[in-house]
Amino acid sequence: MSSTTKPDIEGPTAVITGANSGIGRATALAFAQAGYHVFGTVRGLSKAEKLVTRARDMNVAERLTLVEMDVGDSTSVTAGFARIFAAAPHIDVLVNNAGVGGNAVTEECPIDTYTEVFNINHNGSVRCIQAVLPSMRARRSGAIINVSSVVGKITAIAQSPYYVSKWAVEGMSEGLAHELAPFGIRVAIVEPGITRSSIFGKNIDAPNQSGAYDAHYRRLFAFYAAGITNATPAEEAAATILEAATTSVPRLRWHCSWGAEALLAARASMSDEEWVSFGRHLDDEAYYDEFLARFGLDIRPQQ
Repeated sequence: MSSTTKPDIEGPTAVITGANSGIGRATALAFAQAGYHVFGTVRGLSKAEKLVTRARDMNVAERLTLVEMDVGDSTSVTAGFARIFAAAPHIDVLVNNAGVGGNAVTEECPIDTYTEVFNINHNGSVRCIQAVLPSMRARRSGAIINVSSVVGKITAIAQSPYYVSKWAVEGMSEGLAHELAPFGIRVAIVEPGITRSSIFGKNIDAPNQSGAYDAHYRRLFAFYAAGITNATPAEEAAATILEAATTSVPRLRWHCSWGAEALLAARASMSDEEWVSFGRHLDDEAYYDEFLARFGLDIRPQQ
């Protein structure tokens, strides 16, 4: 592991945001193993101890450079990429992975929560994209991988700030792919299902001030519980991200991890009216029954 003062980096390079844990850490290690020099961004260097240890254990520490950066802050992103470009001649791959969750129904979600989650998940990605694009366009080469979620295509119950931000990431990414097509720059969206990550431990809020949405939060946490039990290792998502960046047969959207294929395929097969009707269940058991029938996933709480 090196600082960003290394002047002699050769070979392909990748920037992985949110590299200290979960999908970001696994992705940083996967790219390093694949021969990339990886700039892993973290909000604090002390948070990256597990990444550094794993890199040393895997004998790829010399291909990892940590960069202190907060994607939610424009000044921090500008400074972070200045350090990166001082150390590397160019960036071949940008993986926008840094993100936060957010639980709330629309009625009871504070506007400040929407602003915070959107600023990190969407605007943070845009800040990094704007930092790398001038040099990618000049070289007419590069790949930008935006890590979205299954909730970028399906509005998961009681997670309004999270899915709003991820739907925005999806729209931005789809438009970006069209914009960059003439410049030979690849854009891909990765939509993981439930992946083993520290995000579950952080995402436990249920701001149900009125009590009107008790069922919504029960069903949300039932889904979480089932997901945690079946969660896919972060390495699976990392492998998908690496493939999306390097495949000779590029495509815009990629799915991985528990529940992704089932959820996305089933939602695509439903009419909008069927989706709305699904939300009308007053009885939890009826809701879980229809969830299983439609999505093939049993989220009924285990006794």
